[in-house]
Amino acid sequence: MIITRSPLRISLGGGGTDLPSYYTEHEGFLISAAIDKYVYITLHRTFNKKTILKYSRIENVDNTDDIEHPIFREALKLLEMDDYKMEICSMADIPAGTGLGSSSSFTTALLKALHAAKGDIVSTRTLAEEACEIEMNRLHEPIGKQDQYISAYGGITSMVFKKDGYVWVEPVNIKQETLYNLEDNLILFFTGFTHSAGNILKEQDDASKKKDKDMTGNLDFVKELGYRSRDALEKGDLHEFADIMNVHWDYKKKRSGGMSNPRIDEWYELAMKHGALGGKLIGAGGGGFLMFYTENKVELRRAMSEAGLEEVRFRFEPEGAKVL
Repeated sequence: MIITRSPLRISLGGGGTDLPSYYTEHEGFLISAAIDKYVYITLHRTFNKKTILKYSRIENVDNTDDIEHPIFREALKLLEMDDYKMEICSMADIPAGTGLGSSSSFTTALLKALHAAKGDIVSTRTLAEEACEIEMNRLHEPIGKQDQYISAYGGITSMVFKKDGYVWVEPVNIKQETLYNLEDNLILFFTGFTHSAGNILKEQDDASKKKDKDMTGNLDFVKELGYRSRDALEKGDLHEFADIMNVHWDYKKKRSGGMSNPRIDEWYELAMKHGALGGKLIGAGGGGFLMFYTENKVELRRAMSEAGLEEVRFRFEPEGAKVL
Protein backbone atom coordinates (compact mmCIF):
# COMPACT_ATOMS: atom_id res chain seq x y z
CA MET A 1 0.00 0.00 0.00
CA ILE A 2 1.14 3.53 -0.81
CA ILE A 3 0.21 6.36 1.56
CA THR A 4 0.87 10.01 0.70
CA ARG A 5 0.02 13.28 2.36
CA SER A 6 0.04 16.89 1.26
CA PRO A 7 -0.23 19.91 3.58
CA LEU A 8 -2.93 22.54 3.68
CA ARG A 9 -1.87 26.17 3.77
CA ILE A 10 -2.46 29.68 5.06
CA SER A 11 -1.71 32.80 3.01
CA LEU A 12 0.56 35.36 4.67
CA GLY A 13 0.51 38.13 2.06
CA GLY A 14 -0.21 38.98 -1.56
CA GLY A 15 -3.06 36.50 -2.03
CA GLY A 16 -5.03 36.87 -5.26
CA THR A 17 -2.09 37.88 -7.46
CA ASP A 18 -1.45 34.26 -8.48
CA LEU A 19 -4.29 34.13 -11.04
CA PRO A 20 -3.16 34.11 -14.70
CA SER A 21 -5.55 36.95 -15.54
CA TYR A 22 -3.38 39.15 -13.31
CA TYR A 23 0.16 37.77 -13.43
CA THR A 24 0.36 37.41 -17.22
CA GLU A 25 0.04 41.21 -17.38
CA HIS A 26 1.67 42.42 -14.17
CA GLU A 27 3.52 39.52 -12.48
CA GLY A 28 2.27 38.31 -9.10
CA PHE A 29 3.83 37.82 -5.69
CA LEU A 30 2.68 36.21 -2.48
CA ILE A 31 3.79 34.41 0.66
CA SER A 32 2.20 31.12 1.63
CA ALA A 33 2.80 28.79 4.57
CA ALA A 34 2.15 25.06 4.77
CA ILE A 35 0.60 23.87 8.04
CA ASP A 36 0.40 20.53 9.82
CA LYS A 37 -3.09 19.73 8.55
CA TYR A 38 -3.16 17.36 5.60
CA VAL A 39 -4.97 15.60 2.81
CA TYR A 40 -4.09 11.89 2.70
CA ILE A 41 -4.26 9.41 -0.16
CA THR A 42 -4.01 5.64 0.22
CA LEU A 43 -3.55 3.51 -2.89
CA HIS A 44 -3.06 -0.16 -3.55
CA ARG A 45 -3.20 -2.34 -6.63
CA THR A 46 -6.03 -4.86 -6.69
CA PHE A 47 -6.83 -8.12 -8.47
CA ASN A 48 -10.20 -6.62 -9.27
CA LYS A 49 -10.60 -5.48 -12.88
CA LYS A 50 -12.23 -2.26 -11.74
CA THR A 51 -10.95 1.00 -10.31
CA ILE A 52 -12.42 1.73 -6.90
CA LEU A 53 -12.42 5.30 -5.58
CA LYS A 54 -13.43 6.25 -2.06
CA TYR A 55 -13.97 9.86 -1.00
CA SER A 56 -17.27 11.40 0.18
CA ARG A 57 -18.83 8.69 -1.99
CA ILE A 58 -17.66 5.46 -3.64
CA GLU A 59 -17.10 4.91 -7.33
CA ASN A 60 -16.52 1.50 -8.90
CA VAL A 61 -15.71 1.86 -12.59
CA ASP A 62 -14.35 -0.14 -15.50
CA ASN A 63 -12.82 2.73 -17.44
CA THR A 64 -11.13 5.99 -16.49
CA ASP A 65 -13.55 7.99 -18.65
CA ASP A 66 -16.41 6.72 -16.49
CA ILE A 67 -15.02 8.34 -13.33
CA GLU A 68 -17.25 11.17 -12.12
CA HIS A 69 -14.77 12.81 -9.75
CA PRO A 70 -12.97 15.22 -12.10
CA ILE A 71 -9.59 15.33 -10.36
CA PHE A 72 -9.35 11.54 -10.01
CA ARG A 73 -10.28 11.17 -13.68
CA GLU A 74 -7.88 13.78 -15.05
CA ALA A 75 -4.97 12.67 -12.86
CA LEU A 76 -5.24 9.09 -14.14
CA LYS A 77 -5.50 10.33 -17.71
CA LEU A 78 -2.59 12.75 -17.33
CA LEU A 79 -0.29 9.98 -16.11
CA GLU A 80 -1.70 7.50 -18.68
CA MET A 81 -2.78 4.99 -16.04
CA ASP A 82 -5.96 3.69 -17.66
CA ASP A 83 -4.69 0.11 -17.40
CA TYR A 84 -3.82 0.35 -13.69
CA LYS A 85 -6.59 -1.15 -11.56
CA MET A 86 -6.41 0.30 -8.05
CA GLU A 87 -8.34 1.16 -4.95
CA ILE A 88 -7.73 4.77 -3.97
CA CYS A 89 -9.05 6.43 -0.84
CA SER A 90 -8.83 10.08 0.24
CA MET A 91 -9.12 11.58 3.73
CA ALA A 92 -8.53 15.06 5.12
CA ASP A 93 -7.91 16.71 8.49
CA ILE A 94 -10.04 19.75 7.53
CA PRO A 95 -13.24 19.81 5.42
CA ALA A 96 -13.18 21.12 1.87
CA GLY A 97 -14.44 24.62 1.20
CA THR A 98 -12.73 26.22 4.19
CA GLY A 99 -10.13 28.33 2.39
CA LEU A 100 -7.03 26.28 3.19
CA GLY A 101 -6.34 25.00 -0.34
CA SER A 102 -7.71 21.49 0.16
CA SER A 103 -8.50 20.88 -3.52
CA SER A 104 -4.90 21.42 -4.61
CA SER A 105 -3.57 19.48 -1.62
CA PHE A 106 -5.76 16.61 -2.70
CA THR A 107 -4.46 16.88 -6.27
CA THR A 108 -0.78 16.90 -5.28
CA ALA A 109 -1.23 14.02 -2.81
CA LEU A 110 -3.03 12.01 -5.49
CA LEU A 111 -0.38 12.69 -8.11
CA LYS A 112 2.37 11.80 -5.65
CA ALA A 113 0.67 8.46 -4.97
CA LEU A 114 0.12 7.72 -8.65
CA HIS A 115 3.76 8.47 -9.50
CA ALA A 116 4.81 6.17 -6.66
CA ALA A 117 2.57 3.42 -8.04
CA LYS A 118 4.34 3.76 -11.39
CA GLY A 119 7.77 3.80 -9.76
CA ASP A 120 8.45 7.35 -10.93
CA ILE A 121 10.72 9.85 -9.22
CA VAL A 122 8.92 13.16 -9.68
CA SER A 123 10.42 16.56 -8.91
CA THR A 124 8.63 19.02 -6.67
CA ARG A 125 8.21 21.53 -9.49
CA THR A 126 6.84 18.88 -11.86
CA LEU A 127 4.35 17.81 -9.20
CA ALA A 128 3.14 21.39 -8.74
CA GLU A 129 2.87 22.01 -12.48
CA GLU A 130 0.98 18.76 -13.06
CA ALA A 131 -1.52 19.82 -10.39
CA CYS A 132 -1.86 23.21 -12.13
CA GLU A 133 -2.35 21.45 -15.47
CA ILE A 134 -5.22 19.41 -14.07
CA GLU A 135 -7.02 22.12 -12.13
CA MET A 136 -6.40 25.16 -14.32
CA ASN A 137 -6.00 23.86 -17.88
CA ARG A 138 -8.02 20.64 -17.99
CA LEU A 139 -10.79 21.51 -15.53
CA HIS A 140 -10.69 25.27 -16.19
CA GLU A 141 -11.05 26.23 -12.54
CA PRO A 142 -10.73 30.03 -12.06
CA ILE A 143 -7.90 29.63 -9.56
CA GLY A 144 -4.25 30.53 -9.25
CA LYS A 145 -1.02 28.63 -8.67
CA GLN A 146 -0.44 29.30 -4.98
CA ASP A 147 -2.12 26.21 -3.60
CA GLN A 148 -0.51 23.67 -5.90
CA TYR A 149 2.96 25.05 -5.29
CA ILE A 150 2.77 25.39 -1.50
CA SER A 151 1.29 21.90 -1.13
CA ALA A 152 4.15 20.54 -3.23
CA TYR A 153 6.97 22.57 -1.64
CA GLY A 154 5.83 23.16 1.95
CA GLY A 155 7.52 25.60 4.33
CA ILE A 156 6.98 29.36 4.47
CA THR A 157 7.55 30.22 0.87
CA SER A 158 7.52 33.31 -1.34
CA MET A 159 6.45 32.94 -4.95
CA VAL A 160 6.88 35.23 -7.93
CA PHE A 161 4.45 34.48 -10.76
CA LYS A 162 6.15 35.50 -13.97
CA LYS A 163 4.26 36.70 -17.03
CA ASP A 164 5.12 33.51 -18.92
CA GLY A 165 3.64 31.33 -16.15
CA TYR A 166 6.93 30.32 -14.53
CA VAL A 167 6.82 30.38 -10.73
CA TRP A 168 9.94 31.49 -8.89
CA VAL A 169 9.92 29.75 -5.50
CA GLU A 170 12.09 30.82 -2.57
CA PRO A 171 11.89 30.18 1.20
CA VAL A 172 11.25 33.31 3.27
CA ASN A 173 14.36 34.05 5.32
CA ILE A 174 12.83 34.10 8.81
CA LYS A 175 14.96 33.88 11.95
CA GLN A 176 14.15 30.98 14.23
CA GLU A 177 12.96 33.22 17.07
CA THR A 178 10.61 35.08 14.71
CA LEU A 179 9.32 31.79 13.34
CA TYR A 180 8.51 30.50 16.83
CA ASN A 181 6.77 33.76 17.79
CA LEU A 182 4.77 33.81 14.56
CA GLU A 183 3.73 30.19 15.03
CA ASP A 184 2.75 30.80 18.65
CA ASN A 185 0.78 33.98 17.99
CA LEU A 186 -1.20 33.16 14.83
CA ILE A 187 -4.60 31.67 15.70
CA LEU A 188 -7.22 30.14 13.37
CA PHE A 189 -10.94 30.16 14.12
CA PHE A 190 -13.48 28.29 11.99
CA THR A 191 -16.41 30.51 11.02
CA GLY A 192 -18.73 27.56 10.45
CA PHE A 193 -19.28 28.66 6.85
CA THR A 194 -17.97 26.56 3.98
CA HIS A 195 -17.89 27.97 0.48
CA SER A 196 -16.81 27.41 -3.07
CA ALA A 197 -13.89 29.66 -3.93
CA GLY A 198 -14.79 29.44 -7.60
CA ASN A 199 -17.54 32.04 -7.64
CA ILE A 200 -15.55 34.73 -5.85
CA LEU A 201 -12.37 34.01 -7.81
CA LYS A 202 -14.33 34.02 -11.07
CA GLU A 203 -15.56 37.51 -10.25
CA GLN A 204 -11.96 38.65 -9.76
CA ASP A 205 -10.79 36.73 -12.81
CA ASP A 206 -13.46 38.24 -15.07
CA ALA A 207 -12.70 41.77 -13.87
CA SER A 208 -8.96 41.28 -14.46
CA LYS A 209 -9.57 39.92 -17.96
CA LYS A 210 -11.62 43.03 -18.71
CA LYS A 211 -8.69 45.12 -17.43
CA ASP A 212 -10.93 46.69 -14.80
CA LYS A 213 -8.87 49.53 -13.33
CA ASP A 214 -10.24 49.17 -9.81
CA MET A 215 -9.48 45.45 -9.70
CA THR A 216 -6.01 45.91 -11.19
CA GLY A 217 -5.22 48.72 -8.77
CA ASN A 218 -6.44 46.64 -5.86
CA LEU A 219 -4.25 43.67 -6.82
CA ASP A 220 -1.24 45.92 -7.50
CA PHE A 221 -1.52 47.25 -3.96
CA VAL A 222 -2.08 43.78 -2.47
CA LYS A 223 1.08 42.60 -4.26
CA GLU A 224 2.97 45.48 -2.67
CA LEU A 225 1.55 44.43 0.70
CA GLY A 226 2.92 40.95 0.03
CA TYR A 227 6.43 42.34 -0.40
CA ARG A 228 6.02 44.45 2.73
CA SER A 229 4.83 41.39 4.66
CA ARG A 230 7.92 39.46 3.56
CA ASP A 231 10.17 42.33 4.64
CA ALA A 232 8.44 42.56 8.03
CA LEU A 233 8.86 38.82 8.61
CA GLU A 234 12.51 38.87 7.60
CA LYS A 235 13.14 41.86 9.92
CA GLY A 236 11.30 40.11 12.73
CA ASP A 237 8.79 42.96 13.05
CA LEU A 238 5.58 41.00 13.75
CA HIS A 239 3.63 44.08 14.83
CA GLU A 240 4.17 45.53 11.36
CA PHE A 241 3.18 42.19 9.86
CA ALA A 242 -0.07 42.29 11.89
CA ASP A 243 -0.81 45.86 10.74
CA ILE A 244 -0.36 44.79 7.12
CA MET A 245 -2.82 41.92 7.67
CA ASN A 246 -5.50 44.48 8.59
CA VAL A 247 -4.82 46.60 5.51
CA HIS A 248 -4.84 43.48 3.34
CA TRP A 249 -8.24 42.44 4.70
CA ASP A 250 -9.69 45.89 3.95
CA TYR A 251 -8.52 45.67 0.34
CA LYS A 252 -9.54 42.04 0.00
CA LYS A 253 -13.12 42.90 0.95
CA LYS A 254 -13.24 45.53 -1.79
CA ARG A 255 -12.65 42.90 -4.48
CA SER A 256 -16.04 41.24 -4.06
CA GLY A 257 -19.30 41.74 -2.22
CA GLY A 258 -19.20 38.05 -1.34
CA MET A 259 -15.82 38.29 0.37
CA SER A 260 -17.35 38.85 3.81
CA ASN A 261 -20.75 39.01 5.51
CA PRO A 262 -22.17 40.73 8.62
CA ARG A 263 -21.33 37.78 10.91
CA ILE A 264 -17.71 37.63 9.74
CA ASP A 265 -17.36 41.41 10.14
CA GLU A 266 -18.83 41.15 13.63
CA TRP A 267 -16.38 38.41 14.65
CA TYR A 268 -13.48 40.36 13.18
CA GLU A 269 -14.36 43.45 15.21
CA LEU A 270 -14.83 41.31 18.32
CA ALA A 271 -11.36 39.84 17.90
CA MET A 272 -9.78 43.26 17.42
CA LYS A 273 -11.36 44.41 20.70
CA HIS A 274 -10.04 41.36 22.59
CA GLY A 275 -6.36 41.17 21.88
CA ALA A 276 -5.96 40.67 18.11
CA LEU A 277 -3.39 42.99 16.53
CA GLY A 278 -4.17 41.95 12.97
CA GLY A 279 -6.33 39.52 11.06
CA LYS A 280 -8.00 38.45 7.86
CA LEU A 281 -10.12 35.72 6.34
CA ILE A 282 -8.07 32.91 4.81
CA GLY A 283 -8.83 31.87 1.24
CA ALA A 284 -10.98 33.40 -1.47
CA GLY A 285 -13.56 34.66 1.03
CA GLY A 286 -17.14 34.08 2.07
CA GLY A 287 -16.34 31.62 4.87
CA GLY A 288 -13.72 29.24 6.14
CA PHE A 289 -11.19 30.43 8.71
CA LEU A 290 -10.45 33.76 10.33
CA MET A 291 -6.78 34.13 11.19
CA PHE A 292 -5.50 36.59 13.78
CA TYR A 293 -2.14 37.62 15.13
CA THR A 294 -2.26 38.21 18.89
CA GLU A 295 0.01 38.48 21.88
CA ASN A 296 -2.95 38.01 24.23
CA LYS A 297 -4.07 34.52 23.31
CA VAL A 298 -6.06 33.88 26.51
CA GLU A 299 -8.39 36.85 26.08
CA LEU A 300 -8.84 36.31 22.34
CA ARG A 301 -9.58 32.60 22.74
CA ARG A 302 -12.12 33.29 25.46
CA ALA A 303 -13.94 35.97 23.44
CA MET A 304 -14.11 33.90 20.26
CA SER A 305 -15.15 30.76 22.12
CA GLU A 306 -17.99 32.65 23.79
CA ALA A 307 -19.02 33.83 20.30
CA GLY A 308 -19.27 30.19 19.21
CA LEU A 309 -16.14 29.90 17.04
CA GLU A 310 -13.96 26.81 17.22
CA GLU A 311 -10.19 27.20 17.23
CA VAL A 312 -8.01 24.92 15.12
CA ARG A 313 -4.49 24.82 16.47
CA PHE A 314 -1.64 24.33 14.01
CA ARG A 315 2.10 24.40 13.49
CA PHE A 316 4.02 25.17 10.31
CA GLU A 317 4.93 22.22 8.09
CA PRO A 318 8.41 22.40 6.53
CA GLU A 319 7.78 19.62 4.00
CA GLY A 320 5.49 19.41 1.01
CA ALA A 321 3.72 16.41 -0.50
CA LYS A 322 5.44 13.18 0.46
CA VAL A 323 5.14 9.41 0.53
CA LEU A 324 4.80 8.21 4.12
